[in-house]
Parts: sequence; C-alpha cells; structure tokens
Amino acid sequence: MKIAALAGSQIPSDTANSLQVMKACSALVQLGHDLTLIVPENSSILNRKSEIVNLKSHYGLQTDFPIEWLPSSNRRLFTWQSVQRARALQPDLIYSWMIQSAVFGLLFKFPTVFEIHIQPTGTLGPAWHRAFAMLRGRKRLASITQALVDVLERRRHIRFKPDEVVIAPNGVDLERFASLPSTPEPARQTLNLPSAPIVMCTGHLYAGRGADLFLALAREIPQAHFIWVGGRPADVEAWKARAESDNITFTGFVPNQELPLWQAAADLLLMPYSRFIMGSSGSADSASVASPMKMFEYMAAGRAIVTADLPVIREVLNEKNAVFCEPDDVEDWKSKIGKLLADKPRRLALGRQAGNDVQGYTWRARAEKIMRGWGNQ
Repeated sequence: MKIAALAGSQIPSDTANSLQVMKACSALVQLGHDLTLIVPENSSILNRKSEIVNLKSHYGLQTDFPIEWLPSSNRRLFTWQSVQRARALQPDLIYSWMIQSAVFGLLFKFPTVFEIHIQPTGTLGPAWHRAFAMLRGRKRLASITQALVDVLERRRHIRFKPDEVVIAPNGVDLERFASLPSTPEPARQTLNLPSAPIVMCTGHLYAGRGADLFLALAREIPQAHFIWVGGRPADVEAWKARAESDNITFTGFVPNQELPLWQAAADLLLMPYSRFIMGSSGSADSASVASPMKMFEYMAAGRAIVTADLPVIREVLNEKNAVFCEPDDVEDWKSKIGKLLADKPRRLALGRQAGNDVQGYTWRARAEKIMRGWGNQ
C-alpha cells in the first residue's frame, strides 16, 4: 500500500512526538508499505540526503524511508499544504497525526487514519475531531489509550463506530534489547557508572515528569545513585542547580539507539509522573491519556519499574510487573524504593515479568493492528 504520512513534528529533533512519528513510520515500512513522510521544513537541514542516513542512528530506526520537508509559513497552513502534496503522490492511504489534515483527507475521498495522542483543546479542536467522526469515508481512529477514546465520548460527545477505532499503545523495538545483560552490573561497567545501586529515569524534563520528586528521593536515599538520562541542555542545567546531594547524575540527551544499555544499567527504572504532565508541545495535560514510550522500553530492559499510580498506566502495567506509588508522595516512593532495593529477588521477578509482558507491544505489532484489514488494498 502506498501511504502518505503527515506529521507536524520537526525532523530531526529530540522531542518525544518526533521519535514516535519516526518509529511508527518505520514499522509501517517494515510491513512492506511504500511510505513517504511529509513534515514541515526544518531550517537546520543543510544536506537532506546525509540527514536521512543519520536519522537511523538518531532515532534508533530499523528501516529507511523517504521524507519530504515541505516549506510552510505556519502550522495551520501546513495541515492543508501537506494534504495537497499528498494528493500529488496519489497514495492509497493518508496517515496523519494532525486532525485538520485527517479531515481534509476524507474530504478529498482518501482512506484516512488519524493517530490521536492528546485530547482536543481550544475552541476549534473539538469541532475538527467531531468533523472527522461525522464525515463519510473510509477512516480509522488510532488512539494510544482507551482513556483518550473515553475522553472523546464522555466529555466531548464525539463517537465513532466500533470498527473505526483501534486502541494502539506505543511500542518498542525488541531487537534493540535482545543482547542486553541479564543483570545491571555489566552494563554499569560498560558505561563507567558507579557500583552503587542505580535508580534511573529516562526522558525529557518537562513539567510534571517528576524531576522534583527525583531530586527529593535522591536526597532521602543516599545509598543509591540517581541518574536522569535525557533532557535539553537548559533544562539539565536548571535541575542540576537545584540538586542538594552528590548522588545525582544528569546525562543530557542520549541517542535513542544507546538508551537500552543505559536502562539495563539500572536496578530500578522510575516513572515519577505527577497528576499533571506537559507533553513535548508544552500545551496539553497528558497525565490522564498518555502512553509513555519509555514504559515499553523499561519493560523490554527487564528491570523493575516503579511508577506513579495513574489509571492510564494500568492499561499496560499491573501489580505483577511494576510497583505503583502515589503521585508526588515522597514518603510513599521512598518506602517502596527502599524495600525494592533491599529485595533483589523481587526486583528480578518484576523485571522478568515486565520483559515477558512487553512481547506484544512491538512497533511492528502496533502497525499491524492499526492496518488490519487495510494492508492489501
């Protein structure tokens, strides 16, 4: 199938949304689809051919695929221009992360998949989503969580036919985790990390991601070394300045292909989310609807996971493969982390179970689920 994929993400960048787009596109190509990704022009790209080669390393991709950087003066105009460019490619399917482009795709009679990650916002957001639901045509809503579909139905009264909706959580490339050591010590030695027990979090340092709780826990649990992998330079420096103990390391950005080894070096992997989380766009609360990519990476790394107890997280994790803590409650986190650090058999059991449970959450399996029934047309 010939697919025109339309996304508003900056490529390349270090944002979670750009990583998700690239992983999803790579998986569709792995299934044998002929895909072209259309994104806004990125002024930092000087040699596009060499950039595309580098993207495999930057994003940890399994495949190459063509990318077109479309000049556009603003995001709203891009949603229209990207569909116009897609029409010229004569695709069998438009696959969009932008609701406006999904609506335009249906208006031009293209079968259309809209992948939704956040609830509609603003005055016009719900109207665009309602239009996509009401327009005739072959369409599919690919939602990262059931919670997000529930938001559309209960709060916005936007409903799709059952066969038009697929719940598709984010995923992981298991191949990248296949050769990791079974225990943290060899990975720690390779990365020249301290021999003390390591408590780790990977990802950006946006509001609500738990960096303040992370610092508090490092202060309260001095026998462990706390490592935060990721974050933009300005954010890293700001949080370093707030650290009150010397058992903390902020690495800054690490290429996605190197993350598995870092995660494998941890005794515990944290998801210290607050009840309110900002996404990479900085514009919407994702705590109630998120499907964190690092959750699946953590599971694949086979290490014990300690997470904030948010209902949406329980769509994937449970008491057998993770430990749940009350969001922002330092004492609860301190107690449970302390018990886990003292109980190696339980840590190993949690990690093994998470590793078993993640087998169905690959990017390829996700793409197959979204495209089921459409792939041969």
